[in-house]
Amino acid sequence: MIYWTSLWALVFWTALSALGCGNNQLRSVTVTPPAADARDFPNGQVQFTAIGTYSGSSHMVPVKNLSWCIGTDSGKCNGNIASAGAVDGNGLAQCVASRTGTVTVIAGTGGPMSPPDTGHQFAVFGSAHLTCP
Repeated sequence: MIYWTSLWALVFWTALSALGCGNNQLRSVTVTPPAADARDFPNGQVQFTAIGTYSGSSHMVPVKNLSWCIGTDSGKCNGNIASAGAVDGNGLAQCVASRTGTVTVIAGTGGPMSPPDTGHQFAVFGSAHLTCP
């Protein structure tokens, strides 16, 4: 019994390695919808989602383990700078009361650590825009 279990484990890990799975790195992220106006969504809440590609594949797949923030198109979070919108850890964004403008919603990962006041710079990220009327 131990022999068969060990053999199946060896076959599984060999196949996983041969397919290039297990060590793939996230290479790109796309956030959808690419642009949204809060007034067009129920309660002004917009659900953004992230899909990405990993090394060794060109297929876009849903990505769940990303951080979300409001920031810039270059992938830098605002930190403690007030903005017209906010996004939670699941990509649900909404406008902040009495503020207007267009904000950049970012989903990303990696990058150097930085103080919270200055905002995090993601190494791999995608962005979209939320208009707050």
